[in-house]
Amino acid sequence: MQTWQSHPVPRVEGTPRPLRLFDTAAGEIRPTAPGPTATMYVCGITPYDATHLGHAATYLAFDLVHRQWLDNGHEVHYVQNVTDIDDPLLERAARDRDDWVVLGMRETALFREDMTALRVLPPRDYVGAVESIPEIVEAVAKLLADGAAYRVDDTEFPDVYFDHTATGRFGAESNYDGPTMNRFFAERGGDPDRAGKRHPLDALLWRAARPGEPSWESELGPGRPGWHIECSVIALNRLGMTLDVQGGGSDLIFPHHEFSAAHAEALTRQHPFARHYTHSAMIALDGEKMSKSRGNLVFVSRLRADQVDPMAIRLGLLSGHYRTDRSWTTDILRDAESRVHRWRTAVDASTGADARPLVAALRDHLADDLDTPAALAAVDAWAARTATGGESDPDAPALARAAIDALLGVAL
Repeated sequence: MQTWQSHPVPRVEGTPRPLRLFDTAAGEIRPTAPGPTATMYVCGITPYDATHLGHAATYLAFDLVHRQWLDNGHEVHYVQNVTDIDDPLLERAARDRDDWVVLGMRETALFREDMTALRVLPPRDYVGAVESIPEIVEAVAKLLADGAAYRVDDTEFPDVYFDHTATGRFGAESNYDGPTMNRFFAERGGDPDRAGKRHPLDALLWRAARPGEPSWESELGPGRPGWHIECSVIALNRLGMTLDVQGGGSDLIFPHHEFSAAHAEALTRQHPFARHYTHSAMIALDGEKMSKSRGNLVFVSRLRADQVDPMAIRLGLLSGHYRTDRSWTTDILRDAESRVHRWRTAVDASTGADARPLVAALRDHLADDLDTPAALAAVDAWAARTATGGESDPDAPALARAAIDALLGVAL
């Protein structure tokens, strides 16, 4: 699948800071310690709707991870998937009397446009679930052969399920207790009441073909993949085991990331799948949770169509810490637009306040679990000093512009 357009990332003078990130599995902020090539897998969209601000906030957070690693001199092998076959996509296509393939292609194209506008650095590998089906079939067959998966006793629909006890480590990523797992599994795409399963928490690997649903011929029989296995397989086959960061929204902690890890560990008999499991928080609208059912999703493409500067969208989302549930309001957007104006005025000046302390502050704050509120405040302070005209370093505006671009991804 085609990824989106990239852009040059300036090199910035001074000393980079090693990145420290919160690890969900460990429950604490820990250093990332990649080798020459840092590896990151971030779960992508199910393309049945446009990119909303919750999506955007997630991909902006991991764009900052990408940028901090680049600043530290690492190559970055970033992989993202597209779940271009799954129940929500089929349900939306049926509701709107649309072709599910056309719907998925249309929304994926719009997502790429949104990411380009927001200046999110693209993944090296951008991979759809459909194009990965041969890999997924091979992995499911191996899990069956190893006893980590089983078929339900159903002659009509012999679906394949993962035995969630297969690795003996289930729960190590989320650290959730049983009742929490049961609740989230039922709420987030699981099927605890499927007849024939050994345990309600066992997750679908291969859904046998149903009338009226798309399916693919395979050694498993005609059908289509479950959700979690696609990310395990796509990541393993491109990054290998023990990637540096597995990322996504906090709603993916369980069941998606728990099962992605469990599938990978069962396939390889190694642990852990990732050194860091890092998750971004949820975005609400005016204090109310954004959801399809409430009809209050704010779409990036809609804001762009209304001539909102994408850099204001980016700064508005970065004004809160990535791990803090927060609300999007008109005041946040208005403040972000004002901030973009002040920053552009400062970097367009012929001289400015010494920007070397700003560069150091940006690196310090972003290396500290992506502390964007503090990083933005540091730029505000530099822009204010520049506006007073009390300092006159002719190199400062260009250095500030490059650092803000490289480290925060904001083009001024």
